[in-house]
Amino acid sequence: MGELDGKIAVITGAGSGMAKAASEVFVREGAKVLAADVSGAQEQTAKELGDACVPFHVDVTSEDSVIAMFAAAVDAFGKVDAVLNVAGIASAAALADLTLDDYDRTLAVDLKGVMLGTKHGIRTMLQSGGGAIVNWSSIGGLNGSRMPTSAYSMAKAGVIALTKAAAVEYGEQCIRANAICPGFIETPMSGGKGAAERFPALVGGSALKRGGQPEEVAELASFLASDRSSYITGAIIPIDGGVTACLPS
Repeated sequence: MGELDGKIAVITGAGSGMAKAASEVFVREGAKVLAADVSGAQEQTAKELGDACVPFHVDVTSEDSVIAMFAAAVDAFGKVDAVLNVAGIASAAALADLTLDDYDRTLAVDLKGVMLGTKHGIRTMLQSGGGAIVNWSSIGGLNGSRMPTSAYSMAKAGVIALTKAAAVEYGEQCIRANAICPGFIETPMSGGKGAAERFPALVGGSALKRGGQPEEVAELASFLASDRSSYITGAIIPIDGGVTACLPS
């Protein structure tokens, strides 16, 4: 038996990276998954995972699209037990160089998109007695960086506040909300597998001295969506190889 037997999950960004890895882990652990993405790659994810996974095209910045995503999950599987708001984009501009277009685009996907997934995830899960939300923040939402990621950090810090608010507001209605804060994970967006070897400075400040793999983050998400974590809510959990534990040398 898997730790997610009988669970129904909605996962955004499921065409690649950590969200695709999460879809794979969730199906392995017995869940059924609505794999949502804007890119079209969710079709391949669903093809690889078989009948336990249904693809859906979603624009997380559109409320109508997000509402339709949850309606599709209920139509396909009858309920929703877990929501993983993973979809996100990166930005690269120092604060003094940040344009309003870059700011608006980054905040629309990385914060508004998570807010909409959380909002309508809550509304859907309330209909079946509760569930679990796992939001993707970042260690960039915990600390500033010398890398030019100001808008990204603003959005990811907002995800942390949003997650805590959801946990407090809906805990009595059996909805848990937690956020995970990945460090350098070797996804297509960060350069793919082996990226840490090509750019050793990116992981030099970590305790483990390596990049993380998408499946390692997916395993944490599976635990947080499962009944094994039933007393964990409002938690903000770094998964970063010890970067945030290390003082600069």
